[in-house]
Amino acid sequence: MKTIPSLPKPFKGIVPPMITPLLDDDTLDVEGLERLINHIIDGGVHGLFILGTTGESTSLSYKIRHELVERTCEIVDGRVPVLVGITDTAATESLRLANTAAEAGAAAVVAAPPYYFSLGQPELIEYYEYLVERLPLPLFLYNMPSHTKIVIEPDTVKTLSKHEKIVGLKDSSANNAYFNKVLYKMKDRSDFSLFVGPEEIMAETVLLGAHGGVNGGANMFPELYVKLYEAAENGHVETVKALHDQVLEISTRLYALGKFGSSYLKGIKCALSVLGICSDYMASPLHHFRKEEREKIAENLEDIKVKIQELGLKAQD
Repeated sequence: MKTIPSLPKPFKGIVPPMITPLLDDDTLDVEGLERLINHIIDGGVHGLFILGTTGESTSLSYKIRHELVERTCEIVDGRVPVLVGITDTAATESLRLANTAAEAGAAAVVAAPPYYFSLGQPELIEYYEYLVERLPLPLFLYNMPSHTKIVIEPDTVKTLSKHEKIVGLKDSSANNAYFNKVLYKMKDRSDFSLFVGPEEIMAETVLLGAHGGVNGGANMFPELYVKLYEAAENGHVETVKALHDQVLEISTRLYALGKFGSSYLKGIKCALSVLGICSDYMASPLHHFRKEEREKIAENLEDIKVKIQELGLKAQD
């Protein structure tokens, strides 16, 4: 087993939820994966999260999931901590993937509630306790109620935080009231990491005490999100406003094209393909943008790159 890098407590910063570059449903775009990882790390991020929602984890075969973990850790080579999503309906599969992550050199794992049976909060606590007693790595809770039908309630977060190996929460609910309640409940636990997924609210949550963002746009423009996080952490409100406007520009012009439930993910993958970083193939049942939509993404992307460069930040050529 490789040496596992330790995470600081609290772990902080921008941890992009990496897309999974694919050539077809069961083949990784390995060259694109290497370009993508190097592009993201060169932007100054603080970690990398694979096999989350943005990584299409539930659409990938187990073979691809395990291969992605191994190849990602090999390419990253200890430059930043790697967090691995192990969410599954079967705890045995979550544990198998966690073991692969530990052997490959990942720093932690991330697990949302199982997404078929709707667990009550006592059952949810029992589930996470079952996992954590068997996991070889620290665990981040992952609140994603739109996909799992279950909210990890603030009191449940507080209860589970008492386990030494449960080290943080990633909240992708986009519910500010929920996240503020978690911040309040956890105000005496400065060592417990609290991250938000939706980039549209990352800056304001960091200003209020959150530890960072797991933001999809950092696949494309990592430096922008790092600078926004740093400005928010340091309380530089005017800089936050300028950079936050650009994040909303990305959200509006790249994530909302067409009438698809997956427009956000299609937009990121298409933009990365237009930028020449990796393939935009999406695993079934999803599919990438067609010609008309791709042309619109390319047009919007050119405008966004110009505005990012005007802010003095790097945009991919």
